[in-house]
Amino acid sequence: MNEQPDPEKFGRTAFADGPRLLADIGATHARFALQTAPGVFRSVRVLKCDDFEGIVALLRFYLADHAGMVLNHAALAVANPVNGDQVRMTNRAWEFSTDAVRRELGLHTLLIVNDFTALAMALPGLTPDDLMKVGGGTAAGNAVIGVLGPGTGLGVSGVIPTVDGFVTLGSEGGHVNFAPADEREFAILQFAWKEWPHVSNERLISGPGMEIIYRALAQRNGVAVAPRTSPEIIAGAVDDKDPLCLEVIECFCGMLGGAAANLAVTLGAFGGIFIGGGIVPRMGELFAGSPFRSRFEAKGRFSTYLADIPTYVITTPNPAFHGVATILSEHLRGRSGANTLMERVQHLQHELTPAEQRVASLVLEQPRLVLNEPIADIARLAEVSQPTVIRFCRSLGFLGLADFKLRFASSLTGAIPVRHSQVRGGDSTHDVSAKVIDNTVSAILKFRDQLDVRALDRAIELLTHAHRVEFYAMGNSRVVALDGQHKFFRFRIPTASYGDSHLFTLAAELLKPGDVVIAISNSGRLPELLAAVDAARAAGADVIAMTSSGSPLAKKATVCLAVDHAEDSTSFLSMISRIMQLLLIDILSVGISLGADGQPDGGNRHTQISHLGG
Repeated sequence: MNEQPDPEKFGRTAFADGPRLLADIGATHARFALQTAPGVFRSVRVLKCDDFEGIVALLRFYLADHAGMVLNHAALAVANPVNGDQVRMTNRAWEFSTDAVRRELGLHTLLIVNDFTALAMALPGLTPDDLMKVGGGTAAGNAVIGVLGPGTGLGVSGVIPTVDGFVTLGSEGGHVNFAPADEREFAILQFAWKEWPHVSNERLISGPGMEIIYRALAQRNGVAVAPRTSPEIIAGAVDDKDPLCLEVIECFCGMLGGAAANLAVTLGAFGGIFIGGGIVPRMGELFAGSPFRSRFEAKGRFSTYLADIPTYVITTPNPAFHGVATILSEHLRGRSGANTLMERVQHLQHELTPAEQRVASLVLEQPRLVLNEPIADIARLAEVSQPTVIRFCRSLGFLGLADFKLRFASSLTGAIPVRHSQVRGGDSTHDVSAKVIDNTVSAILKFRDQLDVRALDRAIELLTHAHRVEFYAMGNSRVVALDGQHKFFRFRIPTASYGDSHLFTLAAELLKPGDVVIAISNSGRLPELLAAVDAARAAGADVIAMTSSGSPLAKKATVCLAVDHAEDSTSFLSMISRIMQLLLIDILSVGISLGADGQPDGGNRHTQISHLGG
């Protein structure tokens, strides 16, 4: 296990919501890590994919060493195109649903990205110590970068600069047609044609491709040899100086140089071409002395064009971790749970670089100044460069400073209130209307971002299989119970609703295992309701509580769907809490209607979503 140094030593702050699971899953190997703070990766481990039947078994095996650890967020880079929820791996017979895996592991967030998209995202952060330069050329600033890498397949991607950062390309460029450059490569192509009518770059410029080249050259040279794996071929060339293995490496590196040159002229990659993957770094100096660079520049009229473009081998271990961590961090910044942009800046400040933190401090201390001043003055006052101001904005998920200021101005002017506005006796009708609506919108947005998805999943599961559902509520919550009874009855679930405290316990004592009680209370402290819940649990029924998370009712329930909005119930009815409880009823109703497989169930038990409104 390769653990990184303590983040405290480097002044990095641990994530407030716990470690994040990261993985780079290829067709042959899967690499895992727990990110405990920005740039800090612990418990790094490499597993063989052949040892597992599927991705869930693979993930559970790694996580078995971390039993008891709370993991809320994960991001996996896979060697595969990613388009939608269903992922079918190209070079491995694994297929899975992203959301099903998320549910299986009990995660709030699970992102699946292409492995070379993740690697491309890591490129801007690499240093000279992470690279081995091959040949000449000088990287131009703020220019397009290309990346490709042979492994079990051939990954291809690129990084395009924008005014305030980089955008990665999702590409399957490894599947372009292979083009031979000489008679020897044509002979290899003819050998491959015997097996496949279409021969892509990936067929030959990859680990399995190296093995094809070995067999093709052995046949061409009239040499009888036993098949070798790509690691054995590399070892034969590096350690044993085997003539055939050396010729295979020479041919392989030349082909890779040609593919890299094609990528460079296609993208205009004056920021450089980077070679990743698991094969080339193992070659070491043998690759540096190979025909790769000469073939890269052998482009006829465009030889000078390519001579100016540098080429690098990525030598740092597990570079995709940095990229997939960045993608996950940017995603989470977009849903940080902050109710206003000021809160969001404060919430995310610990994840920023020291320079970006100075910009954040200026935003928090002098928001109007940041809103009104140009970028040059903002940079001067924060004692940072102008690009750092742009990076700060991008770190929060904005396109640039203008986009940030537009949203920031809306936040400061109160499109969504910064805090709860109390309705007072002297308020005009206009003020009352505005306060009630704004407070409700603000509370709903905060409620949305604080929802416990795992608790909702468990509640939906209980209700989907319930023999009978009973609603227990009094006072203001009685309206919510009646709404729930009305909706659930349409699912052909036997339902009842009780609002009389004398009937709660009598009804609860008649329940059986498989029945479910939904107990609704703002305070969660009504003695009659608590006694009824005890009776229901004693009878074997499950209890779903809609109440505040720290209440006695919450502690007695099988599942608590927390509503923690604070209201002055001594002066006003709990209006906003009631709306949140009604929203929970709607969420549960839609969840039941969708069914376990996520598709509307047209059977007798469940009603379509379109029927829910009556």
